[in-house]
Amino acid sequence: MNIKIVCVGKLKEKYFKDGIAEYQKRLSRFAKMEIVQVPDEKAPESLSPAQMEEVKKREGERILSKIKDKEYVYVLAIKGKERASEEFAKELKDLGTYGHSDITFVIGGSLGTSDAVNKRANDLFSFGKLTMPHQLMRLVLIEQIYRAFMINSGSPYHK
Repeated sequence: MNIKIVCVGKLKEKYFKDGIAEYQKRLSRFAKMEIVQVPDEKAPESLSPAQMEEVKKREGERILSKIKDKEYVYVLAIKGKERASEEFAKELKDLGTYGHSDITFVIGGSLGTSDAVNKRANDLFSFGKLTMPHQLMRLVLIEQIYRAFMINSGSPYHK
């Protein structure tokens, strides 16, 4: 299975980089893992709704340029479907079973994702209504992907 995370903005904090690198290493026995960063748009605090949409549109174009037609795409979105870890593990297993070996996860910028990105998604995925820094969300997501593979392998990691 090929797992790709497409995310907006650069990861600066060493502790996030270290955590993500650790889970990438652990995941390597189950899947090929790739993280693709696209540049974020500068977005001052006082944007009009039209300016916010323009920022999301520009970031969305960059995101979409990194996604191939054959990829199954989860977009992380507050309005997406929440899942238990076991349910997510089953979904990943089923996707692999039914021919979807290229899975892409999208983490948008600070304003979220554009309508075009959301329409490209096969599924909107929510980690709850909490707001998290995008850098932290990368670490949480990769840990949950690893957890899903561990659940599917029958490992006690999940307990």
